[in-house]
Amino acid sequence: FICIITFYEERNFQGRSYESSSDCPDMSSYLSKCHSCRVERGCFMVYDRTNFMGNQYFMRRGEYADYMSMMGMTDSIRSCRMIPMHRGQYRMKIYEKENFGGQSYELMDDCDNVMDRYRMSNCMSCNVMDGHWLMYEQAQYRGRMMYMRPGEYRNFMNQGMNQGMRFMSMRHINDSYY
Repeated sequence: FICIITFYEERNFQGRSYESSSDCPDMSSYLSKCHSCRVERGCFMVYDRTNFMGNQYFMRRGEYADYMSMMGMTDSIRSCRMIPMHRGQYRMKIYEKENFGGQSYELMDDCDNVMDRYRMSNCMSCNVMDGHWLMYEQAQYRGRMMYMRPGEYRNFMNQGMNQGMRFMSMRHINDSYY
């Protein structure tokens, strides 16, 4: 299964283009700016800073003729990461504090509100054991998001997020997105 995304310098798929089927940490060598894109197959995260940093946006199959106004982006796409399809179970352990401190809970399915379900006021670190996840700043899958692939995340600031960034809802990226 090959994922394909095409970026365009201008809105409405105009101007120079760049096609990718893998991670691209710095798009400036291909395009001076990027204001629209088309995902032909698969899922990608796009970032408004190089090296997969800054604000992140989830893109699945479809056309994004002017994604900046659609998603409230204030800057051009600077890097992108391909999200591989995962088959199997989904497991993530979330922690109330940084460095795996405080209360912890293991998730195997989506959680639309950490506060309601677990009585946790914060989610400041996590360990993704299986699958790929999107974590959201607000309940009900709203606000800024962050892509999590398997690994340990002791401090979300290390992923380029703001000081005090916390997550209040999370969902796994399953086959229906592809």
